[in-house]
Amino acid sequence: MWDKIMKIWKTKDVRNNILIVLGLLVIFRLVAHIPVPGVNVENLRDFLQGQQMFKMLDLFSGGTIMNFSLIMLGVAPYITSSIIFQLLTMIVPKLEEMSKEGESGHQRINMYTRWLTVPLAFLQSFAMIRMLGASGKSILPVDMTFFQMLTIMVGITAGTMFLVWLGELISERKVGNGISLLIFAGIVSGMPSSMAGAFVNYSSSNFYTILMFVAVAVLTVVGVVFVNEGQRNIPVSYAKQVRGNHVYGGSNTHLPLRVNMAGVIPIIFAISLVVIPPMLAQFFINARAEWIKDIAEFIIRLFNNQLFYGLAYFGMVFGFTFFYTSVIFHPKKIAENLQKQGGFVPGIRPGNETESYIGGVVKRINLVGASFLGLIAVLPLILQVFTGSQVLTIGGTSILIVVAVAIETAKQIEAQMMMHEYDHV
Repeated sequence: MWDKIMKIWKTKDVRNNILIVLGLLVIFRLVAHIPVPGVNVENLRDFLQGQQMFKMLDLFSGGTIMNFSLIMLGVAPYITSSIIFQLLTMIVPKLEEMSKEGESGHQRINMYTRWLTVPLAFLQSFAMIRMLGASGKSILPVDMTFFQMLTIMVGITAGTMFLVWLGELISERKVGNGISLLIFAGIVSGMPSSMAGAFVNYSSSNFYTILMFVAVAVLTVVGVVFVNEGQRNIPVSYAKQVRGNHVYGGSNTHLPLRVNMAGVIPIIFAISLVVIPPMLAQFFINARAEWIKDIAEFIIRLFNNQLFYGLAYFGMVFGFTFFYTSVIFHPKKIAENLQKQGGFVPGIRPGNETESYIGGVVKRINLVGASFLGLIAVLPLILQVFTGSQVLTIGGTSILIVVAVAIETAKQIEAQMMMHEYDHV
C-alpha cells in the first residue's frame, strides 16, 4: 500500500492533479462556512433540530444548511436538472439524437443542464426562504424587503453554480467524479459531529445501540466493496479471419458486466427527490385555503412515518438503479459492435438474439444490485425502529456513498497511473 502511495506521489502529473483536487475541496469547505447575512443561526438550528429530512440534507451538504451558508443548496439543483434531462433524453427525439453525437452532444446536454440549474436553484432558494419565514421562529428579518430577499436568492443561486463549476474542475483532473467528491467531502466533514452525537450520551444502557451502529458500518463497507467489485463475465469468441497470408481473430475472451453499473448515482438521485414532497409541503403549511393546508400536513405526517419513508426511499433507489443502468448501458450497441468485430456469444446468434441475451443478463444482475443498494439504504431505518437512534438513520447511507466514491476515485487514480506507465514504455 505504501509503495503505491509513494509511486503516486513520485508521478508528477498524478500528484499535481490530486493536490489541485484537494485544494478545490478545501475551497468548498471554506465557502461552506460563509453565512447569508441577516439570518439568526441559533433560531435556525432550533427549528431544524426536529426536522429529519433537513438533518439528512445538512449532512450531505457538510453543515451548510445549519449555517445557512451561501452554498446551502449544495449541488441538489444540478442533480435535479440532470435527472430531468436524462428523462427528456429518453422521450425527446432531438435530445436522443444529440446524446448519440458523442462528446460534442454530451457537452451540449451538459450546457443545457447547467442552464436549467439556475432557475431551479433560484426557485429552491425562494421556497426555503418562504418556508423559514413561515416557521414562526424569527429566523429571517420580519421586515425583509424585496431587494433583501432577491439578494439572498441571487447569492444562494450563485453559490450553487460555484459548486457546479468546482465539480467540473475536479472532474477534468480525472481524480473521481467532481459532483460525487463534493458530496463525499460534505459527508466526511459532517461525520465527526455525527459520531460525537452518538457517543456524547454514552452509557451502559445504549451499549447495544452503539454496537449495532458499528455492525451496520462494517456490513455496509464490506457489502459495498463486494457488490461494486462483483461482475458477471459473458464468454465471447471471435471467428478466424484470413487476410492474405495472415490469420486474425480466433480468440476467446469475456464481456464483463458489473453487478452495480449505476454506482452511487441512484442513492444521490433518491435523496434529492425523496425530500422534495415534504419540503414543498412545509411551504404550504400556513396556506389560507384549508384544503391546501390539510394536504400539506398530510404529506408531512406521511413522510415522517418511518414505514412509508423507508418504502419510498427503497423504491426510489431500486427504480433509479434500473433507470440509470438503461441510460449508460445499451445492449444493442454492444451486440452491434461484437457483430462488426466478428465476435459472438457461444450458442447465441449474432444480432438481435445477442442483444436480447445480454439485456436479460443485465436485468437479472441488476435485480441483485438494485435490491442490495435499496436494502443497505433502508437498513439503518430498520434498526432505528429497534434502537430509536437518529444517528443510525444517516449512518448507512453516508457510509454507502463514502465507500462507493472512494472506490471510484481509487480506480480513476489507478487508471491514470497505468496510462502514465504506457506513455513511458
